[in-house]
Amino acid sequence: MRDARERGSLAWIASDIRSLLPGGSAGLMQLMYPPLGHAVMEHSAFMDDPFGRVYRSIPQIWATILKPDAPTRARHVRDLHRDIRGTDSDGARYHALDPDTFWWAHATFTWEMFRSVELFHRGHLDTSEREALYAETVEWYERYGVSTRPVPANLDAFQQRFTEVCCDELELTPAAAYAIDIAQRGRVGLPLIPDRVMRAIRPALKQPGRVVAFGCLPSDVRMRMGIAWSATDRRTFRMLTTAMQAGGSVVPDTLNRRALRYSLRRVGSRTRAARYRPAT
Repeated sequence: MRDARERGSLAWIASDIRSLLPGGSAGLMQLMYPPLGHAVMEHSAFMDDPFGRVYRSIPQIWATILKPDAPTRARHVRDLHRDIRGTDSDGARYHALDPDTFWWAHATFTWEMFRSVELFHRGHLDTSEREALYAETVEWYERYGVSTRPVPANLDAFQQRFTEVCCDELELTPAAAYAIDIAQRGRVGLPLIPDRVMRAIRPALKQPGRVVAFGCLPSDVRMRMGIAWSATDRRTFRMLTTAMQAGGSVVPDTLNRRALRYSLRRVGSRTRAARYRPAT
């Protein structure tokens, strides 16, 4: 796997703080996948603490890319999911380690890496860079030790399969409906910001938070879920992406990457006690 010094590499993208910006959209698409949506409702305190799952998970998942012991960390993440199973409201069984289910969760993170560059970086990846990046995301998935049966063979196949799931398989699960309502109301939770400060700045973050969460989504998903997206929303989203592209050119690269690593370490340390434990 290429390192963070090589433009377009998985490590290069994941160590840029802008890689997190489409994360809310990736999380929504996970909750829209029925087995994942049901599992979250039954095996976590999602309704009481909707942001907790995100902040417990992201430092662990990014570590499977960025840390020297990434393969070991990936297997640890896999093992956290061994006992997450059950039966949904229609009587269908689900298991978090079902290959199609586990791959879809990973696919949303693969999509997130491509989407962050597409929207928030100046200059797009060329065809060879995109193919190399996709190959790295497959290597990333292989670290988990879950069946690779659902993994598309190349980027074109991935894009086709991703679109099929978005158009034909995603549903407005109860978990997804709740998360969409949170985004519609502009609720934002930032784990490193004290509650009293968060209460003061939340009104200013409401509109940008909503627009980024819905703007990063594929248009097919917005339409399938009936998410309103006005001309004003499009203009606001375009202004935000332009500002992030410009900011990326101004902020020193070392500061950007140190900020991400610092944030992941701090969030990871604050959420460690609340994480799931591997099944034995």
